[in-house]
Amino acid sequence: MSAVHELRVELGARGYPIRIGRGLLGDAAALRALVPGQHALVVTDAHVAPHYLATVQAALSEKNVKALVLPPGEQEKTLARFGEVMAALAAMGASRDATVLALGGGVVGDLAGFAAACWMRGVRFVQLPTTLLAMVDSSVGGKTAVDLPQGKNLVGAFHQPAAVLADTATLDTLPERELRAGLAEVVKYGALGDADFFAWLEAHADALVARDAGALAEAIATSCARKAGIVARDETEQGERMLLNLGHTFGHAIETEQGYGGLLHGEAVAVGMVLAARLSADLGRAPWVDAARLAALLERLGLPTALPPGLSPEALLARMRLDKKALSGELRLVLWRGLGQAEVVDGIDPAAILAVLAD
Repeated sequence: MSAVHELRVELGARGYPIRIGRGLLGDAAALRALVPGQHALVVTDAHVAPHYLATVQAALSEKNVKALVLPPGEQEKTLARFGEVMAALAAMGASRDATVLALGGGVVGDLAGFAAACWMRGVRFVQLPTTLLAMVDSSVGGKTAVDLPQGKNLVGAFHQPAAVLADTATLDTLPERELRAGLAEVVKYGALGDADFFAWLEAHADALVARDAGALAEAIATSCARKAGIVARDETEQGERMLLNLGHTFGHAIETEQGYGGLLHGEAVAVGMVLAARLSADLGRAPWVDAARLAALLERLGLPTALPPGLSPEALLARMRLDKKALSGELRLVLWRGLGQAEVVDGIDPAAILAVLAD
């Protein structure tokens, strides 16, 4: 096993470790230690299961371990699939000391975590992220949810994992498009609050796309450290944690309007960040040169920076009004003053938003 980065989300008695390194899923003793009770349900999907499910099941062979393999894709993050996870827990007779293990990307992590939050009013769960996006974002922080046709993540709960075990060897089997989508969330951490990290990403963009192990490990560890610090200061998104939604209000609207079958989440966030930067510049809040620098880095990483064709600006704006940051139907957006200086802004003229969407 290679060197392991050890971090911690500091939430008092509910704090938990984040471990990042190659070969972690092969550490049977470490996996067993994360399942103190007798019942364990591994939730995964049909893309991930052939590669890694047997390894996790073998590590937990002394437990009453069952697996639920779901179809892959954001379109599966539904109340119906949530019901399947609950039914699986019921079928195995899972007690209050059960552990749910989320083996997969952000969809699996969100869905399994929400089920763990609800089963018997909350049981232990462990994040075993296998995508770059999940490693740097969705596995850390305790946001769990499912989607509705009206919008992303509208039904959910804050439920912190007991641990996050990010085996970077799983990135070897990650499709190229998924890797690039995950890099959008990495860029987000530099864009919202760390201009030096953004500059590091510019210098290492080619290495990241080429899957250089050292560059990826550094990017993952830095991203997790940034998120862990923010979550520790604002667990339930009352203030600073909202900044982690840079690009997401636009991005979620795109995903929803496309029926969760168009851009990947990270791709939609990339477009959303560019739109947020352009809106900031349009409003005179930030320099245009920073918006151009953001778009240039995303393009170097192979990510889209413009809206897909055929989307109505008015329809997207309507979707944005259902965003969880909105208050009484009034939009709140994460914009910026420039690289590394994100801020939450209220009272934006809808006409300005429509202008950016229509351009």
